[in-house]
Amino acid sequence: MASHVVGYPRMGPKRELKFALESYWDKKSSAAELEAVAKELRASIWKQMVDAGVKYIPSNTFSYYDQVLDTTALLGAVPPRYGWSGEEIGLDTYFSMARGNATLPAMEMTKWFDTNYHYIVPELSPELKFTYASHKAVDEYKEAKELGIDTVPVLVGPVSYLLLSKPAKDVPKTFNLLSLLDSILPIYKEVVSELKAAGATLVQLDEPSLVMDLESHQLEAFSKAYSYLEESTDVKLLVETYFADIPAETYKTIIGLKGISAIGFDLVRGTQTLSLIKEVGFPADKVLYAGVVDGRNIWANDLSTSLSVLESLESIVGKDKLVVSTSCSLMHTAVDLVNETKLDGEIKSWLAFAAQKLIEVNALAKALAGQKDEEFFAANAAAQASRRSSPRVTNEAVQKAAAELKTSDHRRVTPVHNRLEQQQKQLKLPVLPTTTIGSFPQTVELRRVRREYKINKISEEEYVNSIKDEIAKVVKLQEDLDIDVLVHGEPERNDMVEYFGEQLQGFAFTVNGWVQSYGSRCVKPPVIYGDVSRPKAMTVFWSKMAQSMTARPMKGMLTGPVTILNWSFVRNDQPRSETCMQIALAIKDEVEDLEAGGIQVIQIDEAALREGLPLRKSEHAYYLDWAVHGFRITNSGVKDTTQIHTHMCYSNFNDIIHSIIDMDADVITIENSRSDEKLLSVFREGVKYGAGIGPGVYDIHSPRIPSTEEIADRISKMLAVLETNILWVNPDCGLKTRKYPEVVPALTAMVAAAKLLRTQLAKAN
Repeated sequence: MASHVVGYPRMGPKRELKFALESYWDKKSSAAELEAVAKELRASIWKQMVDAGVKYIPSNTFSYYDQVLDTTALLGAVPPRYGWSGEEIGLDTYFSMARGNATLPAMEMTKWFDTNYHYIVPELSPELKFTYASHKAVDEYKEAKELGIDTVPVLVGPVSYLLLSKPAKDVPKTFNLLSLLDSILPIYKEVVSELKAAGATLVQLDEPSLVMDLESHQLEAFSKAYSYLEESTDVKLLVETYFADIPAETYKTIIGLKGISAIGFDLVRGTQTLSLIKEVGFPADKVLYAGVVDGRNIWANDLSTSLSVLESLESIVGKDKLVVSTSCSLMHTAVDLVNETKLDGEIKSWLAFAAQKLIEVNALAKALAGQKDEEFFAANAAAQASRRSSPRVTNEAVQKAAAELKTSDHRRVTPVHNRLEQQQKQLKLPVLPTTTIGSFPQTVELRRVRREYKINKISEEEYVNSIKDEIAKVVKLQEDLDIDVLVHGEPERNDMVEYFGEQLQGFAFTVNGWVQSYGSRCVKPPVIYGDVSRPKAMTVFWSKMAQSMTARPMKGMLTGPVTILNWSFVRNDQPRSETCMQIALAIKDEVEDLEAGGIQVIQIDEAALREGLPLRKSEHAYYLDWAVHGFRITNSGVKDTTQIHTHMCYSNFNDIIHSIIDMDADVITIENSRSDEKLLSVFREGVKYGAGIGPGVYDIHSPRIPSTEEIADRISKMLAVLETNILWVNPDCGLKTRKYPEVVPALTAMVAAAKLLRTQLAKAN
């Protein structure tokens, strides 16, 4: 029996790549220094897998930004605006596509399926001339080979690449992205041929789009692609799927493809795929890669249950046709539990990070081959039993309160347009009111203060005074800029989910449990291990302090229950919907305490609402029903005069716009600038939106500073499809990752643009 890993975290156990990237971007280190850090990380990852006993070790899963952008580089699919002249793509062109530069905007960024990982969306057109422009896959295979390690090179599959792309601007709507398949397949053939010449005997092609609801012409594209690759290469191909069940018709198609020798399935989230294999069967000429170790969560595998699943599969496919694998890349988990020296011992025994999952995969493979490590399995069974019986997991009062939520849909009684009228009488905001999303830059000094307070190096009084000074600085800056609705800048917060989780019961926290979100941006998801409750107020002290510093409205800033859920490692012993309702009750208490404290505008961010949408359409309605209900619970008890905002970012929202309307927020701010105002198309097509809305007017994920004229042009486009009295002016997202020399001129331009448009509107009337 053999073990396999779909992919592995690339940032390093202490975020070594993050710091190397940011140093390079800040021109503090050279390309050679960045590449040296990357090479050392790759070598350590491969060696770690060898030491764990993994047989099929992936290469080319390392990336400086993301694997889809790497594929864009491989295919030479560079948008013309970057002025690429056709040579091997270097770091300057690569990072310009990802981050933009002083003169050019970045490419669109969106979520990778239903994860919190982001990828750079390829921009394709019929005129694009593809060319083999990055030899990274072959170079990294050879690099491992020189270390004496034979790897399985990994590529994003050709069909999924096209399905994850978008037509370039001004391309006719009739353009079919799959029409480019014939143009990119010869490059895939060339890459695979070079890998074979370098010694590769198996190449992994990730085709996660296979778990989606595919149309017949899309399924035909898979057949066409792999028939071509079979005829043109004699390397064995592993097609890897993950994140959900594979549809029955797709399963029948994919197992019949002659161009592939192995197929990988997610048997953790794809709970029905096992039934398909049993009912339909599995071809004798292919190898099944069984993804039984969860690549999306950090709970220790129930080895006994997984072994039973593997034994049932073995009886279907045969002893030599089964490989034990992870359900997907381990890049969605934290790196190594060994680095968690402060984590509660009992909770730690319930967990497995990426490094531990390597051991689990190999232990299952050995057990299936008759070499079961009885001691390892016994320790695992004890940890599973400990988790099931631990009293810290269950809070009966919380469970009862959550169960009672099903008796109401928790809607505010007064319609939103009437609420907005009452709120305007109180807030007295101008036309096109300006605001920001919440956070302001997190300076080195600010991080030092938080760190020193956490380790008791400074007193609570010193800490509070430092944070108070920072809030005062941010408030004054916004008043000087003449922003209408202010934020306190969130200087006391490390992360928009972690900050709340630290104050809620049922959460545990890591020191080094970092997971890549995009580029160098990493998050440290909390671990929800038990029933959730709020012992005391979490934000009221800081919000009241900030409001006391200004006569302008000060937003109370909260993270919504769906986002806390989707950006945490969530317990897997009860439905996610039940955990969400528990969090919603905790946030509801906080909302009502903020209102009682005199905060008139409260923002409850649901940045991850779209992210949690199941990949199969048949499951959408159920998810959206409980997710939207969870949001409404949080603010169902406030007065009509209290204005509830929410924020969403970097996802395609057009297909769930009616659920967004059903959230019944007073104002929604939403990503818009990086996706070519794609959001506005839904309003052009006749969707009526009566609440306040702020489609972002500039991209904060790029260092580029927009001009007043550029922002004014964006606002004008919005005014063409949205009523003047509901439109807000704001950036795309929070400003914590930016620097003040970028933030101040950008916000200055934003406010100037809003004032310019107000003047024009006044003259027109």
